[in-house]
Amino acid sequence: MAELTITTFLTLDGVMQAPGGPDEDRRGGFRYGGWLVPHADEGMGTAIVEIFSKADAFLLGRRTYDIFADYWPKVTDPKDPVATALNSLPKFVASHSRSAFDWEGTSLIRDARHEVPRLKERFPREIQVHGSCGLAQTLIEADLIDEYRIFTFPVLLGSGKRLFGSGTVPVTLKLVDSRTTEKGTVISVYRRAGKLETGTF
Repeated sequence: MAELTITTFLTLDGVMQAPGGPDEDRRGGFRYGGWLVPHADEGMGTAIVEIFSKADAFLLGRRTYDIFADYWPKVTDPKDPVATALNSLPKFVASHSRSAFDWEGTSLIRDARHEVPRLKERFPREIQVHGSCGLAQTLIEADLIDEYRIFTFPVLLGSGKRLFGSGTVPVTLKLVDSRTTEKGTVISVYRRAGKLETGTF
């Protein structure tokens, strides 16, 4: 049975909105799109390739899907491991507003809460979520994510959409891997470790 993993780029204050470009997502008047770009480095690229090598399928929010579908089908280099994975593996899109998709290998998911557990039974390794802020909130609230891969960049924004919102289920996570890239991005991998425990000093 597959595990559901999420890979996301965050600022130090937890913002995940529009890391890759100024016009990626301006909703809410967001003015800082592209904040990740000056911090991209070889270590980040290596980690991304490692992550994509583990995928059997992808689960994406509709907006992230549109961004990916506008770019990755045009990358036809067979030596590009990210493009190869995205263009060849099954893609499932969580959407209430669309039902037809042009990118080969794409299927619709209407209700992620109920369909993801059955989706896991179809694959042996990983179903990967990348970005997909709205979908991430649903998956976090339903406690469906097995592993978080968080790239934390040395940036503060003060506003924007955050990965962990008010609907986050209180749980304990275990740090299973951590590394720092050349430009100071901290890549942390967390796995579910049970219910939240509290104490007192």
